[in-house]
Amino acid sequence: MEINTVQKPKWLKIKYNVNKEFRELRQIVHDNDLHTVCEEARCPNQGECWRAKTATIMILGNSCTRDCRFCAVSHEKIKPIDPDEPQKVGKAVKLMGLKYCVITSVTRDDLKDGGAKIWADSIREIYQQNPNCKVEVLIPDFKGDTEALKTVINANPFVVGHNLETVRELYSIARPQADYFQSLQVITNAKKLGKITKTGIMLGLGETKKQVLELMQDAYNSGCDIFTAGQYLQPTKNHLPVIKYITPEEFEDYKVEGLKIGFKSVMSGPLVRSSYQAEKLAMECFGEY
Repeated sequence: MEINTVQKPKWLKIKYNVNKEFRELRQIVHDNDLHTVCEEARCPNQGECWRAKTATIMILGNSCTRDCRFCAVSHEKIKPIDPDEPQKVGKAVKLMGLKYCVITSVTRDDLKDGGAKIWADSIREIYQQNPNCKVEVLIPDFKGDTEALKTVINANPFVVGHNLETVRELYSIARPQADYFQSLQVITNAKKLGKITKTGIMLGLGETKKQVLELMQDAYNSGCDIFTAGQYLQPTKNHLPVIKYITPEEFEDYKVEGLKIGFKSVMSGPLVRSSYQAEKLAMECFGEY
């Protein structure tokens, strides 16, 4: 697989500045032996978010049992879970001074519960050490295990996110170990359990507008409240190439369409990622922004 050689358009030029807040947050994460999806997935917004002292903490290690063809997270050398990780997460959130925290994880199909207990313990530990902090989670599909999902939701996250990532027609290429309808069911089950729900996708993998609109309708019909869409960027030559760079105008059109469909909140743009400005999107559901 060859790395995409098409020149990035001007709207994808990223200025990466490091300041005092950036260094402090990086030190907190590393001192507590934690991982962030900002680093592991090479998020283009890392500089902006870390300068603002916000980060998405990634639990259950930094190696995934799946090998999605778009994702920069490692899928080698799966390590045993760290039983002290929840306490470390709670401590890190306190040191960062966060009032809104996003937690995600690698997929751990090797674990009987998919890591659900560590998920729940991490949420509870954040609340215990940070009583005024809201917690948003971006969870894996737990292979469709509804008991694992209930374990996480019983810890009372504020928002439950699960990303569809791409259109159904591209799953066999981009997400061969996942199932489109199973992911939709995760959203449905979370909504039935009373949670604010969220999903996100990447554009530029070869999907058509018709396919994207069908996905958006499927997500809404499944009970999704918040929808995000951003540009796929090829992390290495071993990952899927970028087929198309979506223009800001096209992204804006998807936002308009999403609001017409009925999502309570939509963020759509070249550098948007599922946890980008997460608090703003969640609060829009309540009319507080």
